[in-house]
Amino acid sequence: MHNWELYLFIAPCMLYFIVFQYVPMYGVQIAFKNFLPAKGFAGSKWVGFDHFERFFHSYYFWDLLWNTFSLSLYELAVGFPLPIILALAFNEIKNGLFKRSVQTVTYAPHFISIVVMAGMIITFLSPSSGILIRLIEWVGLQPASFLEDPRWFKTVYVLSGVWQSAGWGTIIYLAALSAVDPQLHEAAIVDGASRLKRVLHINIPTIIPTIAILLILNVGNILGVGYEKVLLLQNSLNMESSDVISTFVYRSGLLNNQLSFSTAVGLFNSVVNAILLLTVNRIAKKTSDNSLW
Repeated sequence: MHNWELYLFIAPCMLYFIVFQYVPMYGVQIAFKNFLPAKGFAGSKWVGFDHFERFFHSYYFWDLLWNTFSLSLYELAVGFPLPIILALAFNEIKNGLFKRSVQTVTYAPHFISIVVMAGMIITFLSPSSGILIRLIEWVGLQPASFLEDPRWFKTVYVLSGVWQSAGWGTIIYLAALSAVDPQLHEAAIVDGASRLKRVLHINIPTIIPTIAILLILNVGNILGVGYEKVLLLQNSLNMESSDVISTFVYRSGLLNNQLSFSTAVGLFNSVVNAILLLTVNRIAKKTSDNSLW
């Protein structure tokens, strides 16, 4: 009771998680039922793991799993290091006006909605009038069918995501770099250390705990590819590589009204993410002190 102000302060956040995260877990039971809205949760028949078995034995199971894994790993491999590199570069810029200008330019795409971003990508890569297509032709190269060729879909998705989020992702690393003691750099300069050596031996070790935590969180969400952007860029020609678990759940649940089946698929997705998160966190805890708990 002595700290009631602090509990009151965090109450809205706790209320949000209880109402929107924990209460809906009651509905997960329909993954194990043949759910009919007319009968409700209690009246629907239990079918056990039938929906899971149907998904695991389907011909599209491995394709969906591969598309989701490969897209997430590609995004992690390209998108995770770039904010770190940008933050280290920004930290070395001494010209305040130039630094703020570049940061603003890299931050700005983050505030563009996914729908607008997808529309820009489609417009830029239009075979008839796309500005990027015209630019590729201008330099004498033959442009590919970026949005129609399944081989290019993942690259378009990942690079556009990097463009939109890399600048924003530097904020947390810049905050971590602000904790570096200037005396360490002064001592290194006196010892004759170059700027590169100071970055490698002072700045990077400082942000390694932050990198480890964010890497654990990213790996724990490796199957959590959102359906919004994929769905907006998806078409019948690139479906071979663009169909992921989230878009399959959307089609099955909302378009085909297979509520129990789509819930089972979504639950499988969440369980795999949770297992990955726990596994990576355990590895990080055993190999270093940088873990979530």
